[in-house]
Amino acid sequence: MTQDNSTPNVIAIKLKRKSRQLEMTFDNGETHQLSCEMLRVYSPSAEVHGHGNPVLVTHKKNVNISAIDPVGNYAVKITFDDGHNTGLFSWKVLHDLATHQMDLWEKYLARLRAAKASREPLIDMAVKYHK
Repeated sequence: MTQDNSTPNVIAIKLKRKSRQLEMTFDNGETHQLSCEMLRVYSPSAEVHGHGNPVLVTHKKNVNISAIDPVGNYAVKITFDDGHNTGLFSWKVLHDLATHQMDLWEKYLARLRAAKASREPLIDMAVKYHK
């Protein structure tokens, strides 16, 4: 696959687990950070994008990345700790998310409000039955 000449290539990726941020350096000198949550809710996967009707991904405030695998010289496959691992994050996708993240984030928050949904993780409950 050839890279679009107008999109810079990623030359370095660093996962900051504690802050749940992915830092990317592009060959044009730009460095950007994206939250793991942003990457998860805007995953380029068919599961998230559906067939032209994007799914609203909720409850991912604390999601983190468990693995990043290179795909050729044009993308990475990201595995999230919630098990999601479909969709390839091409350099173009990463650059577009990074350079438009404020607008995309506001749109995501607006969609959450409209759906009365939440970013907050679902609470794991340990249920014990007494005999």
